[in-house]
Amino acid sequence: MIQFEVTVTVEGGLHARPAALLVNRSAQTQSKITLNKGEKQVDGRSILGIMTLGATQGDKLLVSVDGADEETVAASIQQLFEQSFQS
Repeated sequence: MIQFEVTVTVEGGLHARPAALLVNRSAQTQSKITLNKGEKQVDGRSILGIMTLGATQGDKLLVSVDGADEETVAASIQQLFEQSFQS
């Protein structure tokens, strides 16, 4: 299992568009992905779950990736956050 912290840099936070990009990237993997904000924990494959985190710009999230391709998936998710969800 790989765990790392990311900062939400997207203006407006993890609203529908960035949440959808994250879900699309998560759907292409075999690994289990979870996002934590404080006491809330959600499935990284659920757009509604991600949006219920209420993550706004500047919030820090703990991301956990567990599975056969976890290293590739973790790097991909980190890149998505680092690039502020720009393709």
